[in-house]
Amino acid sequence: MFGSHRKSQSAPPTLNGKPETVIGANTRFQGTLTSDGNMRIDGSVEGDIEVLGNLIIGETGRVIATIKAQNVHVSGAVKGEITAVEQLEISPTGKVWGDITTAALHIEPGGLFRGQSAMTTNIDEPLLLEAPRPSGG
Repeated sequence: MFGSHRKSQSAPPTLNGKPETVIGANTRFQGTLTSDGNMRIDGSVEGDIEVLGNLIIGETGRVIATIKAQNVHVSGAVKGEITAVEQLEISPTGKVWGDITTAALHIEPGGLFRGQSAMTTNIDEPLLLEAPRPSGG
């Protein structure tokens, strides 16, 4: 009876998307945060953040940091560089000031992004970007 119930709870949080680490709304942190799993920030963080999983910055989250994560979802405010390996999503309440690098960018209406963006891809640039060479002899 208890064995089957315990089995469903033992699934790693990185697989079901739930955050392993939560910085609460009443928490301030200054320094370097690293995690092999998922993280949610509802408080204030200043420094460097490196997450191998997903990073969620809640509506009350205030972050001044260099961020590296698999996916980043911003509902609060972020100032600094963001590198999202897969996707960066800015919700209607989200605000991002700084340069970003990601494979996919999604900004919902109302969301703010001010900075420069670079898109990462595994696809080589097509040769058509070069000036055409005159044919003929």
